[in-house]
Amino acid sequence: MSTNNDEAEYVVLINDEEQYSLWPARRAIPDGWRVDGPQGSKETCLSFIQDAWTDMRPKSLREALARHGR
Repeated sequence: MSTNNDEAEYVVLINDEEQYSLWPARRAIPDGWRVDGPQGSKETCLSFIQDAWTDMRPKSLREALARHGR
C-alpha cells in the first residue's frame, strides 16, 4: 500500500453554504457535505475548486447582503 499522498484519490465536496472541501475518496463523506465535482488527483480536485469557488463568502451571507441591496 502506498503512503504517498500525491497518489491518493480525492473528491470535491460542497456544503449547504456552498463552501468547498477536498476530501480523501476512501473516507466516508461527513454529514452536511455532498460530492460536487471530480474524483481524482489532488491537483485535479484543487483546480476544480479554484475555478468553481470564486466567492468565498458563505451562501447565507451573500443572500443577506443581496436582500439589503449590497
